[in-house]
Formats: sequence, structure tokens, C-alpha cells
Amino acid sequence: MPIIKSEENQIEVLQDLVDHYEGILGRVGEDISREGLAKTPERAAKAIQFLTEGYHQDAEAILRSAMFREEYSEMVLVKDIELYSLCEHHMLPFFGKAHIAYIPNGYIVGLSKIPRVIDVFSRRLQVQERLTDQILRCIQETLNPLGVAVVIEARHMCMMMRGVQKQNSVTTTSAFTGEFQKVETRSEFLNLIGSKLH
Repeated sequence: MPIIKSEENQIEVLQDLVDHYEGILGRVGEDISREGLAKTPERAAKAIQFLTEGYHQDAEAILRSAMFREEYSEMVLVKDIELYSLCEHHMLPFFGKAHIAYIPNGYIVGLSKIPRVIDVFSRRLQVQERLTDQILRCIQETLNPLGVAVVIEARHMCMMMRGVQKQNSVTTTSAFTGEFQKVETRSEFLNLIGSKLH
């Protein structure tokens, strides 16, 4: 369940983060009094609050807010949805695209809600494997469709900027439920996400 914070609490958390960022800048050898860094602790604090706001949002509620009865029962695919997240091991970004499909079972959902669900889970400290599974489970448990498919392709700055420093590696994760566990349905989905129809 998301933790809902009051406005007063948010201000207190922001100031606490500002203090911590000032300490970090000093510890890495910066002069926090110089002009270029005057507002950096506050900017960094606001940035980390934005990048982790998913902890305070309810993905299931977002889906439920736009569920509509509909007899359509073929695949609904939203592909090439940009995502940005922070790796929980180094707090460095990973970014890429998500491809989401579901087969309705009496209900469809407003298309904009699927990217919003991705944002809720990606704006938390993550690993790509868990992110893939959380998106899948949220859609499956909320809409109760005949099946859900999720594929995420992402580049990880923790591999590109540090460590092995491999610039061209892409990590792909996938998860499937229901009808997408059948070879023919999964193949149709994978063919669609690889094709250029637009």
C-alpha cells in the first residue's frame, strides 16, 4: 500500500533531504558555498522526491478509475512506452521502453492509465525484474483479463558509467499470464512489438 504523506510532512522531508545532500557534497570534496552549488541541494532533494513519488501512489486505483465495460476480447497492445527508474543497488538511472498487452475479459481500461501504472512502479528504487513483475501483477489483479504480457528493454547506467562500463548492452525482461502463456498468442505479441506499423 502506498504511504500518503501530508503537505507538512513533505516539507519536513524535503528539508531533511536538503541537509543530507549538503553533507554529501561536502564529503565528496565540494565547496557547497560556491555559486554554482548554491541551490543544488534543494534541486537534488526535489528531484529525488519526484523520482521516488511512486511510493506514495496507488497503481491499482489508477486502473480502477478508468475501467469500462466492453465485450472486446482481442489483444490490446501499448508499446514503446518510455520508462525511467533508479537502480536500487547504486541509485543510478536505468531507462528504456516497456511494451504492455492484455486481453480483456469484460473490461477495458483507458489507454493513458497503462503508462501511468509504469510510472508508479518505475518511480521507486527498483530492479528491472521486479518492475516487470509488479506491472504484470497490477494489471492482472485489477482488470482480471484473460492474459497480460509485459516486456521491458532498458539500459542501465550502473553498467555504463561504472563497473564493467559496457555502453551498448540492453537488458530485456518479460512476464506473461493466461493466454500469453500459449505459444501462438505470445508469438503474435512479440511480432507486434517488433514490427513498425505506424
